[in-house]
Amino acid sequence: MPNKPFTFKRFKVNQDRCAMKIGTDAVLLGAWTSLENHPFSILDIGAGTGILSLMLAQRSNAQLIDAIEIDDNAYEQCVDNFEQSPWSDRLFCYHASLEEFVEEIEDSYDLIVCNPPFYSEDYKTTNYQRDLARFQDAMPFNHLLESVSKLLSKDGIFVVIIPFKEEETVIKLASRMSLYPNRLLRVKGTHNSEIKRSLLEFSFHESKIKKHELVIEIERHQYTEDYVNLTKDFYLKM
Repeated sequence: MPNKPFTFKRFKVNQDRCAMKIGTDAVLLGAWTSLENHPFSILDIGAGTGILSLMLAQRSNAQLIDAIEIDDNAYEQCVDNFEQSPWSDRLFCYHASLEEFVEEIEDSYDLIVCNPPFYSEDYKTTNYQRDLARFQDAMPFNHLLESVSKLLSKDGIFVVIIPFKEEETVIKLASRMSLYPNRLLRVKGTHNSEIKRSLLEFSFHESKIKKHELVIEIERHQYTEDYVNLTKDFYLKM
């Protein structure tokens, strides 16, 4: 059941108070994000359960991992998940909107990650919390990118996962903020399915984009070698 704790190899995530449960998107983003620049400080925008922060705490030696969460219940859950993790001394969650956070924080971050709300054009449910977590109008991409441009250190990177159909739009919006794509991963469910997600890495430095494609499954519950290699440090059965 989705309300059960999600158990990874080195930590557990409770999700019963969060509108959006742990899914493949978050795990992909947490595993794919590059740590080559050895970030000292990391920011997770719209943390939800805190899964991205927890994954990056496991993978990195970052001394400061901050998260922002606006929803009351998700914020409380995120704080609990941080406190119960092996890295509680490095994790902190702010109960704030992105706008409030940008106004109050003077520091910059070496790495910013975000699994933003999607489905701007799809129908809305009767569950306000779920809509807030899922819909782009809660955090429009232009607002997100403008905020990132103010919070990111000059040599930092910003990593985000978006619907593939939004890829071109987001890249154009980012360029207005002097953020340029350096790496790109397009994700398909199977070899024969359409591209569903784009994972993008931006920085203030222009370079030739390193493009890759990832297929998740060969067939139902039979995962590709690439997907296993990417996620095996986290999933129990990988």
